[in-house]
Amino acid sequence: MLNEKKLEIKMKIGETIRKYRKEREMTQEQLAQLLGITASAVNKWEKGNACPDIALLAPIARALGISLDMLLAYHEKITKDEVGDILEELKERMDKEPYREAFGWVQDKIRTFPNSDALMVQAAAVLNAYRIVSEVPDEKQYDGQILAWFEKGLSSQEEELRLMAAQALYTLYLSRQEYEKAGAYLQYFSDQDPEKKYRQALLYGRTGKIEEAYRTYEELLYSEQNRIMMILNGIYLLDLQEKDFARAHSMADKIEQIAGSFEMGRYYEVCHRLELAVQEQDKDVCVKLAGEMLASIRNICDFTKSPLYSHLNFAKTQEENEEYGMMMQETLLRYFRDEETFGFMGQDERWQQVIV
Repeated sequence: MLNEKKLEIKMKIGETIRKYRKEREMTQEQLAQLLGITASAVNKWEKGNACPDIALLAPIARALGISLDMLLAYHEKITKDEVGDILEELKERMDKEPYREAFGWVQDKIRTFPNSDALMVQAAAVLNAYRIVSEVPDEKQYDGQILAWFEKGLSSQEEELRLMAAQALYTLYLSRQEYEKAGAYLQYFSDQDPEKKYRQALLYGRTGKIEEAYRTYEELLYSEQNRIMMILNGIYLLDLQEKDFARAHSMADKIEQIAGSFEMGRYYEVCHRLELAVQEQDKDVCVKLAGEMLASIRNICDFTKSPLYSHLNFAKTQEENEEYGMMMQETLLRYFRDEETFGFMGQDERWQQVIV
């Protein structure tokens, strides 16, 4: 057990030496010359095959520009709560003392905990945000380090931190009108993430690609209205399942409003109400809704003509849309004639006129 612990210490010191030597773009030979030893000794340390003599620890730390604690990895791990405490203190310091001092203080903390991507990326975000909302003397001098922290965050094992870093870099370069650089960070976002599409549309607009910008925004709009309608309908169906008809009526109103706002057409505005009317066995409402649905279903694809989606190329032609509308009308009539669902309508003359 003791031998395993010694090996672990060797490996950690070796990894730390290798990490900071490479960050300083220093070869093993160059580090060896500074320390007055052979390059093979440095190589053994980095491979974990040997440990530096205790007398060399301080010179190694100085050569690498780090503290002795960092070299020995005493503060290798930091908890989420500890990160939160440091960030809170950073905010307090920025309110009370010059930005330069607060920056230096948290920079030391990041050096003390070199393996904490969470501290590095979140501290960079706090520092960068403060520069945006407050006047910071010679604020450009901090660019190099803040950008370096974000860039390093792109390699984090935690997706949340990678996305935070990518978003920060995208926004920063976008604000500086360096659009090509901003666009390079979109690769870190999932293609399924609507935020990626929104950011791409923004770039299209800023770079004069107006048609692409319109199309991308409209694709987002169409996708989002489908998602919103799906969610509202899911809640509405739960209300019906739970026999909460008052809430179901309220949700039906909202669905109608959303469908109207997104110019989806009258059919989509009213069709969902029919199931509620059937459960309540409201003959008057069933007659009214059936009439409206049959009158509007042949134009069910007319939303494709809406100015909201004028830059989208929908797959079906006008003729195909009309054929689809006629087919849907026949399907709807067969549904209205279903005795199991609408048997309660009986021989109501109004209903019979609708379904003939």
